[in-house]
Amino acid sequence: MRKTFGTGSVWEQKLGYSRAVQVDNTLYISATSASGENGIVGNDFYEQTQFILQKLETVLADAGFGLADVVQSKLYLTDITKWEDAGRAHGEVFGEIRPTLSLVHVLPFLDPEMLVEIELVAQKSAS
Repeated sequence: MRKTFGTGSVWEQKLGYSRAVQVDNTLYISATSASGENGIVGNDFYEQTQFILQKLETVLADAGFGLADVVQSKLYLTDITKWEDAGRAHGEVFGEIRPTLSLVHVLPFLDPEMLVEIELVAQKSAS
C-alpha cells in the first residue's frame, strides 16, 4: 500500500513531491522548514526547530502516526555551531523516544531566513 499526504503548498505541486508518503507501515516525511502563513517562524535555531517539530507532529497525526512512531530524524542546519540549540528543542520532543539522529551542515536554503529543516521517518509496529 502506498499513500501520499500533502499540505496544499504550491511547492508540492511545482516540484512534484508529497509532504509525506506512507508505504505499508512506514511514513517518510519530506524535509520541513519553519515556514508559516506569514513567512518563517522563529529567529533562531531553537525556535525554528520547535516550530518545525510542531508542524511535523500534525503531519504524523494526519497520517495516523504519532511522535512515538518516529524511528529516524535528520536535522539540516545552516550553521553547525548551533547544533546544541536545535538539539535542545529536538531533545525536548524526542528525549524518551530516542529515534536515530543525523545532524547535517548545509549551505543556506532558498530563503536565507530558514535556518533548519527536519526530515522524519516513522514506523508502526506490525500488529
